[in-house]
Amino acid sequence: MTKSMVKLRNILLTLNEHNVNSYTIIMQIYNARNVYRSSIRGNNTEMQQLMKLHEWDQYIHWHRLKDEDVVRDIFWSHPNAVKLTNACNLVFLIDNAYKTNRYKLTLLEIVGVSPTWMTFSAAFAYLEGECLNNIFWALQRFRGLFLRCDALLEVIVIEKDITLMNAVKIVFPKATNLLCRFHINKNVKTKCKTLVGKKNA
Repeated sequence: MTKSMVKLRNILLTLNEHNVNSYTIIMQIYNARNVYRSSIRGNNTEMQQLMKLHEWDQYIHWHRLKDEDVVRDIFWSHPNAVKLTNACNLVFLIDNAYKTNRYKLTLLEIVGVSPTWMTFSAAFAYLEGECLNNIFWALQRFRGLFLRCDALLEVIVIEKDITLMNAVKIVFPKATNLLCRFHINKNVKTKCKTLVGKKNA
């Protein structure tokens, strides 16, 4: 069931349905799943396993090394996502999640918008830091996914991240750069709370 991406709670429900006398708890399933995943990985580190899976599933991917054996930045995109990126190349949303994973790496996510307002994941990158150099490198890799230089993206929606904005201006100088309405509303609400007293809020 883990191989089929079944959630932990559904695995527990299935086990309990098949065996009424089962005393299995969710923690046991969690531990068994980790043991199973470790057995698949073998002696590979998590990064080596990720690289192996990229090759296995024929992802388009690039990486930079910090030292001879430490990955600094990694960028990847699924082959079908590359096709969608070239077919629906008008609007893309780019978001940076800073150090929200256990490796404390920045996750750069690029999402495309189709003409029917459906979204698709175009590309991802784990970056060592929030510097212009790292983001510029990832956006250069994303630009490399476009098959035609005259068919680059036209509109980029981002939050007000100065580093990301500067990198976008360098890599995609002709693209229109818009700020995300959700983040604008969130910032206005935060600012208003400080200016207006609780009684008037």
